[in-house]
Amino acid sequence: MSMNSLSLRARAATAAVIGAGTLAVVAVTSGASAAQPHRNVTQSSRLTVESATRAAQAALDAAGKAGQKVSVAVVDRDGNTVVTLRGNGAGPQSYESAQRKAFTAVSWNAPTSDLVKRLAQTPNLKDIPGTLFLPGGAPVAVEGAPVAAVGVAGAPSGDLDEKFAAAGAAAALGR
Repeated sequence: MSMNSLSLRARAATAAVIGAGTLAVVAVTSGASAAQPHRNVTQSSRLTVESATRAAQAALDAAGKAGQKVSVAVVDRDGNTVVTLRGNGAGPQSYESAQRKAFTAVSWNAPTSDLVKRLAQTPNLKDIPGTLFLPGGAPVAVEGAPVAAVGVAGAPSGDLDEKFAAAGAAAALGR
């Protein structure tokens, strides 16, 4: 027996041992249909990086056409940043503000301008880490469920930030 064949056998045995654990998972999940996933597994939709990039660029372009210097952030369903663009001349605070607005919008699946109104009834919402309750965040939803959000910061009014974020959110889904 040569060393190469032993090495191949050793590798095959290792793969079989490692694969045994994987096989159990596959066997457990293979009984579930595509329409009905395994009861212990959840599925969620996510915006592709290409769509997130298109959304961020659309928001930045909308701001540029209006003569505004902003930063844009796109976050996924879990609030993780996927894309950020800091426009030429955008203020240093705008980068983090855009991320926090996007995080806030996806967390509640609502434009941040709507969420600002909720603060009057529940002022402690502003204490949730990572959130920013200022206009400028727009969720991206598919069939009513949030898949991402766009946040914009840096324009002189939150209404403008939110207008640009909405343009980005529409572009994310090809609208």
